[in-house]
Amino acid sequence: MDPQDLQRLVTMTMPYGKYKDRIIADLPGHYLAWFAREGFPEGKLGKLLALMHEIDHNNLRSLLDPLRGR
Repeated sequence: MDPQDLQRLVTMTMPYGKYKDRIIADLPGHYLAWFAREGFPEGKLGKLLALMHEIDHNNLRSLLDPLRGR
């Protein structure tokens, strides 16, 4: 994992779909779980969604709070 990926989670937005323009760190857990079941997209977006799924699944979302607003 690139350490900058955590910062990207709180700044990068979802580019398409039901949650278009929502910050990746703010995506609901059920949406991340759907990607985990169906398959994450290729590339950087898929890597970030998989990382966010792990953070959400392990109840670690609060670790991203200090990175917000930087």
